[in-house]
Amino acid sequence: MQISSSSNVATISGNIKTVNDFQEIKSTIDLMIQQHKSITLNITDSLSITSSVIGYFNKLVLKDKINLSMKIGNTKLIELINDLNLTSTFKARKA
Repeated sequence: MQISSSSNVATISGNIKTVNDFQEIKSTIDLMIQQHKSITLNITDSLSITSSVIGYFNKLVLKDKINLSMKIGNTKLIELINDLNLTSTFKARKA
């Protein structure tokens, strides 16, 4: 997995599957929210997402009041977010 960011947009490519992936996502987003209260995540091709990342995104939206929106490239990941009833929470849509 690789993550890059520019202003308030982060792009994640590759599968999100390890603890290191979570730590890399968290540190990148934590830096972004110091300057921005609205974040867009482009998740280009990940098939799944770990529970720790889901929990972190939930915290951002529900506790920290970050305006999070996701553009997801993989249909299976959109279906997973939908099955977990997180589509509206994460403002997830097909990229």
